[in-house]
Amino acid sequence: MNLYPRIFDKKPKLTSRIPHDEQSATNKLAHEIKQFLPSNIQERPFVLICIGTDRSTGDSLGPLVGTLLQERSIPNLHVFGTLEDPIHAVNLSEKLSYIQEQFPNAFIIGIDACLGRVKSVGIIQIADGPVKPGAGVNKDLPEVGDIHIAGIVNVSGFMEFMVLQNTRLSLVMNMAKTIANGIHEVTMMEKAKFIPIDWGKEQTL
Repeated sequence: MNLYPRIFDKKPKLTSRIPHDEQSATNKLAHEIKQFLPSNIQERPFVLICIGTDRSTGDSLGPLVGTLLQERSIPNLHVFGTLEDPIHAVNLSEKLSYIQEQFPNAFIIGIDACLGRVKSVGIIQIADGPVKPGAGVNKDLPEVGDIHIAGIVNVSGFMEFMVLQNTRLSLVMNMAKTIANGIHEVTMMEKAKFIPIDWGKEQTL
């Protein structure tokens, strides 16, 4: 989990914000992600590092996204960080070392939950540069990603650990589905029409 204390007072360069429940959120997210992809993405390993833990509702966004995508076995997409095998503060450095060794020159998207203002809860942010896990709870952890996707799951400013524990799972799950669908669409851009995944049914890619 990371925290942007005053993130919407001064918008960082190359940043996009999308409400997760907009009708066209999946399509917007996919096109925004595509804008950040390098021109040689087809020649580089495409890696997702989904950060968080299943022991905290608010901090489970990353592992939920990782699980949804891993279950679909999308070709050429390497997913790390799931509900079964999460990437969190304890093992982040070790996992990053393994990923960098296995996938040199990879293009990496870091995915994490964060806290923000009341009016920004439910916003999915895509930004250039790495995500900073643990910043919201004063942990000094390695930065992750060439770009990152952060889902604002609750309100910052007071007892962040407790806030994360009491975040609604329905919100986190819906945000995770939107992010997963957006990433899936990016990998399927060559198709004429994208059909969003129904996560309640088995899919054949």
